[in-house]
Amino acid sequence: MQIVIILWLGFIVSFLGQLPLGNMSFTSTQIGLQEGFKKAWQFALGVAIVEMIYLRFALTGMDWVIQHRLWFLALGWLTVVLFLVLGVVSFMAARKQVVEKKPVLLNNKLNRFLLGLTMSALNPVQIPFWFLWTSTLIQTKALPIETLAYNTFTGGAGIGTIAGLALYIHGGNWLVAKLNASNKTLNKIMGIIFIITACIQLWRMISKPFI
Repeated sequence: MQIVIILWLGFIVSFLGQLPLGNMSFTSTQIGLQEGFKKAWQFALGVAIVEMIYLRFALTGMDWVIQHRLWFLALGWLTVVLFLVLGVVSFMAARKQVVEKKPVLLNNKLNRFLLGLTMSALNPVQIPFWFLWTSTLIQTKALPIETLAYNTFTGGAGIGTIAGLALYIHGGNWLVAKLNASNKTLNKIMGIIFIITACIQLWRMISKPFI
């Protein structure tokens, strides 16, 4: 049962991270519309593989941090600040909606799986993103410090990434137009999630700074 919950946690975090309209999601839509679903799924698979590698790297780094409690404590407070910042940034983004343009990287003959790998690899923001979430989940004991749990969480995240991109692949122009129109709402929701998480983490650091 615990493994299923961990798999679900990985799925939810990654899936929600894919919902706001961005380069990866918009590119997957363009490939699906112009080149077919098969190539779009190849692209999504490439993106997910790199995402899982970055996540596993973050989890490996967390092992070292956990073994050094002062660093773990510092990271705990840092997550409070960063989640608050992300919440504020999300609300600011809701006020400054920008229409996405067609990615220049789509105008080439590169294999779409390799394109997904490349674009995802060139998006290192995934590392701090996963450091934030994994450190919070570990500190709240939602994610056990063990290899099986790490691998299960990583697998769930990979599935969540593909599921998020699948919405854009099969939703096509309708979904892009819909989400672009309601991107303000999505950013507000993400802002609320970040701020609530920051408050939970703040309470956690004040009441139980060490696991």
